[in-house]
Amino acid sequence: MTATLPPGTRSVGPRGWPVLGNLPAFARDPLAFFESLRDGYGDWVSWSLGPTRNVLVSLPEHAGELLGAVESTFRPTELGWAVHQLLGEGVVVATGDDWRRKRALVQPAVRPRQVRGYAATMAGCADALAGTWREGQRIDVHREMAGLTQRIAVHTLFGSDAAGREGPIAAAMAAAQRELGAEFRGVTMFLPPWVRTPGRRRMRAAVAVLDREMAHVIAEHEAASAGGAERDDLLSRLLAARDEQGLPLSRKELRDESITLYVGGHETTSTTLTWAWQLLSGAPAARARLTAELDTVLGGRLPAYDDYARLPWTRQVVKEALRLYPPIWLITAVAGADASLGGRPVAPDTRVWTSPWSMHRDPRWFPDPEAFRPERWDEDAPHPVPEHAWFPFGGGPRACLGARFALVEAVLVLAVLGQRFHLDSGAGRAGVFPGLTLQPDRPVLATLRRPVR
Repeated sequence: MTATLPPGTRSVGPRGWPVLGNLPAFARDPLAFFESLRDGYGDWVSWSLGPTRNVLVSLPEHAGELLGAVESTFRPTELGWAVHQLLGEGVVVATGDDWRRKRALVQPAVRPRQVRGYAATMAGCADALAGTWREGQRIDVHREMAGLTQRIAVHTLFGSDAAGREGPIAAAMAAAQRELGAEFRGVTMFLPPWVRTPGRRRMRAAVAVLDREMAHVIAEHEAASAGGAERDDLLSRLLAARDEQGLPLSRKELRDESITLYVGGHETTSTTLTWAWQLLSGAPAARARLTAELDTVLGGRLPAYDDYARLPWTRQVVKEALRLYPPIWLITAVAGADASLGGRPVAPDTRVWTSPWSMHRDPRWFPDPEAFRPERWDEDAPHPVPEHAWFPFGGGPRACLGARFALVEAVLVLAVLGQRFHLDSGAGRAGVFPGLTLQPDRPVLATLRRPVR
């Protein structure tokens, strides 16, 4: 059990190395590092990352207050060279008035009414994948889920214009993901942008491929729009969007927002589904309840958007997978001149962190936190989850815009595939590699079996 420091109490934390501070421990295993801070020092812990002052907060109310105060008394943290290379100045990276403008332009494209229109594509792509599977076949679950969510992302984001370009886009995104994770966890995160390292050269090469592919797709959309063609994909909505001055997104902004939406619609969902299948494989009772719900509600048909609300257990499976493996595994913001949390002043320029990974595995909020228990999300569960203790997509004004899209996609894909197959991964379990999202550290192999009814 962790100790809570009262307001005004001097915070404590681990000793660090000269110059590097706690960077070696953080770089070695950031997930275990945050848990060790929580368990060893309490809910408000001072630590150092190179030359910067840092605080980790582990109370849900502090996390909620921090998330709500970004863009007011706190400002978003500079996410580093690698993130800027990949996302440019997209809505995730932008700040201040630029962020408000871009959020207003992007948000309408991913509202529930628009997500409803993409549900058939999600289910159809999953059904097509299931048609290629055979009982007894051995598959790489992460590869299959990544390929599926990539096809869904390409169709919903770009329509048909990216057909045939999925391979180069996927390879470039995978390379960028690896280099981003390596940059974030090493000393290179402190190096100025002009310093070239082998990893940064690989990152530049991957981004060059993405830039080339995005330029082609955007040009195709612009030509179709000029010819009067009507499209219902996300990129077309971004092309048609206008700000308060009646100005559209520039070509560079279209590129940045397309990559941002692609990452949100592909990377986060593919890993969530991978973890969900691995967790279900080790939980026969949860898997049986999933089969029963799908049989009762769907009866063998493909799910539609309205079925999202009719599949509570399927949603709880996804929610529990997101608890154990949150896509956004850490959040940080920098204190402004008048910043405070819980009534306690925070010194200007202090970087305040909160970790969904650590919070989601805190036994105070989630009894038996390492266990996969979708029933903890039942409406009559004996241990209600405190507000802000579960936040896999962040929160506050800068919460992930694509959260609804990702949740609906994960539930519908799980429903389509789960009706026809059980993915048996045996006793082996992949570990976690914390990059841009929480990736498996090795292939998740499974044998396809028919559900037991």
